[in-house]
Formats: sequence, C-alpha cells, structure tokens
Amino acid sequence: MKRFLAIAVLVVFAASVGHSQNVKFGHVNGNELIQSMPEFDSATVKLEKFRQELVNALEIMSVQLNNMNDAYTKDNKNWTDIVRQTKEQEIIDLNKRMQDFQTNAQEQLQGKQTELFQPIQIKVDKAIKDVGKENGFIYIFDVGTGVLLYFDETKSTNIMPLAKAKLGIK
Repeated sequence: MKRFLAIAVLVVFAASVGHSQNVKFGHVNGNELIQSMPEFDSATVKLEKFRQELVNALEIMSVQLNNMNDAYTKDNKNWTDIVRQTKEQEIIDLNKRMQDFQTNAQEQLQGKQTELFQPIQIKVDKAIKDVGKENGFIYIFDVGTGVLLYFDETKSTNIMPLAKAKLGIK
C-alpha cells in the first residue's frame, strides 16, 4: 500500500511540475528483465546441478542410515552390550553428520546462488541506471517489486534535512 501511495504522490507531483519542465518517470519489471538474460538460464542450470549433487550425497547418507537401522533392528539381540553400544553410537553419529550436512548444504546452496546470480543482478542494475541517465529519466521503478531502481540526484531534492527539522532531529 505504501508503494502505491508513493507512486501516486510522485505522479501528482509530476503532473503539477509537468507544465514547467519535462519530468520523465520510467518503470521496468526487474525480475522479468533478469530472467530474459542468457546468463540467467546457464546460472539456473548450474545451480540446479549443484543442488542435485547435494541431494544425491544426502540420499546416499540416508540409505546408509536405513541400512544401519535395519541391521541394528534385525541383529541387536545377538550382539554383546559393547557391540550394541558401538552400533547405536554409529547410528547417532551418522544422524548428526546428516544434520550437519543438511545445514552446510543449505548454506553452500545459498552461497552458490549468490555467486551465480549476483553478477547478473549487478549487470541489470548498471543497465537500468545507464538507461536512466542516457534518456533523462528522473525516476525508474521496478513494477515487480515496487522498488526505486534509479533516480537522478541532480533533478531530485533530498528532503532528509527538512524532514529531520520537522521531527526536531539534528
């Protein structure tokens, strides 16, 4: 709601100022732009391959755990206390390794996603800013997220000092 209110205020501002100067606003769907880039498809494929490798490793550990549990259930009556305790500890250790692996895998997957997609995002951000400067836009909004992507500081007034004064903040 705040996003639409801010856009409405800017449109009203543009309409009132529009008579005296050429005020240009722009918009883009940033997600759609990113997804249209050729790099996006290859990054998505690389990320999926990496994710699948992690899933496969976890599945192997899961099979090992199931086999250990089955063997324990089947044979534990025939084992001595020391063998039973050792097998129980092996199951506990593998469970812990699986939990640690899942945590690390999630972190690695997020890191890989950042590694693959951040350069694309940087490239898109630069292109949008360049388009804004080259075409005389004052503001460019991302209609997909409602985020202000670009503004020309020379044509826009920073009202921070005025707002601070109004609020009694130094």
